[in-house]
Amino acid sequence: MNRYPVWKYVVIVIALVLGALYTAPNYFVESPALQVTTGKSTVKVTSATIDQVENALKMERISSDGVSLDGSGASTSVRARFRTTDEQFKAKLALERDLNRDPTDPDYIVTVNLIKNVPRWMQVLGALPMNLGLDLRGGVHFLMQVDVKATAETKIKGIQAGARSLLRDNNVRHAGIERVGQTVEIKFRDADTRAKAREVLGSQMQDLIMTDAADGADLKLVVGLKPEALKRTMDEGVKQNIAALSKRVNELGVSEPLIQQQGADRIVVQLPGVQDVARAKDIIGRTATLEIRLVDDTIVPGTESSATIPLNSELFTAAQGGPLVLSKDVVLTGDYISGAVASLDSNHNPAVSVDLNGDGPRKMREATRDHIGKRMAMLLKEKGKYTILSAPTIQSELGTHFQVTGMGTNEKAAELALLLRSGALSAPMEVIEERVIGPQLGAENISKGLMSTMYGFVAIGIFMIIYYQLFGFFSVLALACNLLFLLALLSRMQITLTLPGIAAIALALGMAIDANVLINERIREELRSGNTPQASIAAGFDRAWATILDSNVTTLIVGLALWAFGSGPVQGFAVVHCLGILTSMFSAVFVSRGVVNLWYGRKKKLSSIAIGTVWTPGLSVKK
Repeated sequence: MNRYPVWKYVVIVIALVLGALYTAPNYFVESPALQVTTGKSTVKVTSATIDQVENALKMERISSDGVSLDGSGASTSVRARFRTTDEQFKAKLALERDLNRDPTDPDYIVTVNLIKNVPRWMQVLGALPMNLGLDLRGGVHFLMQVDVKATAETKIKGIQAGARSLLRDNNVRHAGIERVGQTVEIKFRDADTRAKAREVLGSQMQDLIMTDAADGADLKLVVGLKPEALKRTMDEGVKQNIAALSKRVNELGVSEPLIQQQGADRIVVQLPGVQDVARAKDIIGRTATLEIRLVDDTIVPGTESSATIPLNSELFTAAQGGPLVLSKDVVLTGDYISGAVASLDSNHNPAVSVDLNGDGPRKMREATRDHIGKRMAMLLKEKGKYTILSAPTIQSELGTHFQVTGMGTNEKAAELALLLRSGALSAPMEVIEERVIGPQLGAENISKGLMSTMYGFVAIGIFMIIYYQLFGFFSVLALACNLLFLLALLSRMQITLTLPGIAAIALALGMAIDANVLINERIREELRSGNTPQASIAAGFDRAWATILDSNVTTLIVGLALWAFGSGPVQGFAVVHCLGILTSMFSAVFVSRGVVNLWYGRKKKLSSIAIGTVWTPGLSVKK
């Protein structure tokens, strides 16, 4: 009756082993380490960077305890661990010298930090320590409001300029173009001209929605963005700002920055370990500029030297594919680029489609009309230094829309599109919340959080053992397993732990023991009804399950609502809370019953069980 099949015990053992494995990294001491991040928009940190770091360390005869690739996207970095701080600082000097071609304009930023000394075999299995939030580690927190309406307005302005250029190029006469709110109104004298304009605009701008209207004797064509295109424009504006911020934060040398979207138009920036708010705000708010210039065709490739460069041109030696001589005259700046997306050319090869707004189409036509077959370079200027993003050949006269072809791979096309968009922030941002937490306060928060959880666990354990005797001990054992499983999940999922998260852990302990109280009291009721101990154990677990499931599911619904509609600390609390509910249901029912069955299940003639005093109203006490 009260015997578990072997496979259930196997599941419990596997769960305990995995729980111990993924919780263990949190108890290792920290080791001196270096973090290598990108210092330029065009330089990416990849697995090849690991080889560069390892080769640089070998050349300098510096031993490391492991080099690994961490993070993803714009926050990707390479981390190298060392035994002593002496090796750490020697390696820092070596990497800064060997990885960067120009010390004044570094390709990579090498930062000193500390990481948990987790064995390599654990890292291979994905066993890593959980991340700590600012309130536990200290640092700077910014909540930034993005003006997405400005992004939409820029797009509408681009549609207005593009429509004017397209109609002029196709000899379609109109009686005026003006922007009204989120739409562009174009007036015509007759219906045939309006129909022709609709056809011209529809063939060139697929994201437009056009409706006919009238204004007295004039006919109007109201042009606006499709709802999905407008939403995509706003979303891309926020993502573009996130990409720009991610590149700038690398300059601060933050080991685990958090830059993520919150809601539709807000961005959270958390910089652990940073205490200089002024410098952080200066770097985050810095702008970069994009320039488009023509390649000077008077210089024969391979003969570039300072003596042969004309006065109105300049030499760029760090260009991809060899040195380039560019005209100092700027054809266009990034202010005229309203959109850039990865696409396919007519031969289905990767390309980048670029949209211009304002006076950009006219300037581009004038610059490219007489330079077909020659090259045009796109440059990104950050901190007073230029980086050449691409130097394609002009295939035809360019205007409002054009493609940059010859990208080679879809990944390169996507990267160039992102860089063209993120040369500057897509939309203005305003800091609406700012917090600074000192490292000492973070350490104090960790200490208090751990002590409160520990004292709570001990108090619960003492009460349960006194009140329920051996079954109380079983409950405490299940509670310990629940805490182990919860910490393992937090570490495995790399969830950032904050003070509200610690509060959720303490709450999870209380909810987990509540399930065991229900089970124990149900067993007592069965004993009071005159059932045998074995039957009481079986009925107690079976009949308490429905109540446990109902109470936990309703609480889980509330936790999911907090996660879906909350933000910041509330959302962090909800994540830990929901995970705690799942682990408590598993440990309180599955693990707890397994222990009870292991202890009592093989006793056929069981006359009593140690579950404390069973009170029977109106009768003498029955043990």
